[in-house]
Amino acid sequence: MSDEVREIAAALLYEGYLLWPYRRSALKNGRRWTFGGVLPAAYDPGPGDGDRCTVLTECLVEAPAGPLAVELRFLHTVRREVRRHGRPVDEFTAAGRRYLPGEEAVERTVRAVGAARTEIEVPAGEAAERLPGGGSVVRSWQGLHGTMAVLTRPILDDVHVVTVEVRNTTPGDFPSRDAALPCAFNSAHLIITAGGRFLSLADPPERLRTAAASCRNVGLWPVPAGTGGDTALAAPIILPDHPRVAPESPGDLFDATEIDQLLTLGLLSLGEEERREIRDGDPRAREILDRIAALSPEDLMRLNGVIREFRPLREA
Repeated sequence: MSDEVREIAAALLYEGYLLWPYRRSALKNGRRWTFGGVLPAAYDPGPGDGDRCTVLTECLVEAPAGPLAVELRFLHTVRREVRRHGRPVDEFTAAGRRYLPGEEAVERTVRAVGAARTEIEVPAGEAAERLPGGGSVVRSWQGLHGTMAVLTRPILDDVHVVTVEVRNTTPGDFPSRDAALPCAFNSAHLIITAGGRFLSLADPPERLRTAAASCRNVGLWPVPAGTGGDTALAAPIILPDHPRVAPESPGDLFDATEIDQLLTLGLLSLGEEERREIRDGDPRAREILDRIAALSPEDLMRLNGVIREFRPLREA
């Protein structure tokens, strides 16, 4: 898989993970997580809620000549608890740094080769980080269960349909969405590779328009990705074919509803107490703050705007 595909997949994984102004006290950071969560089937969202326990994608691949490989990537919610001498506290300061409780995430990956049914099993766990002065940060996560089913079927001598279905079967009693989120596959997306060439569903060849229109996609939308043609990226966010991260971007900002330049200037304008809250919260928010603070004037000028031309879709 090319670095280009990895880069766009990483950006998708954390889209919406934290929103400006990246502080836990901000109201919009109190309701998470991301786009495309696959919640446990035991959770009943009620009519019109929009949450799913199963996602499915179908894409077209031309002349497969090698093994099919599928990679499911998602974020797993991690609870961060701060303790002093073994007891939970609202904050703890050690070596001049303040530690706060909250939520984070860890990346999970499930791989399958060929047409197969793969069990998703992530055991519950806990990890402690010892701090000077009797403090500790304890991170814990709940167990996950699910399945990923991969199927292929020929529709022409040189064209196959690849189907991937992901289902969350984590057992439990989930009276609310907040209770179910720690057991969700957050921001779930798929990277599919094959020996053939993946075709666009938005702009398919004329002979395959009917086949493309019949492909089912629920909660995911597949697009050809990278330059080699042998990779498809199925994501909960609808992307153009062969998506790319803008070369001017200084790094992930998690909030693509905003413009990189505005987010950067906003961060640079924050007061010291606001920056302190960001720095003492999620480690990924602290990384954003440090990266932005290190930008040179030339880096900032590159964010001022670029005009690019895109090839229009083929006329019907």
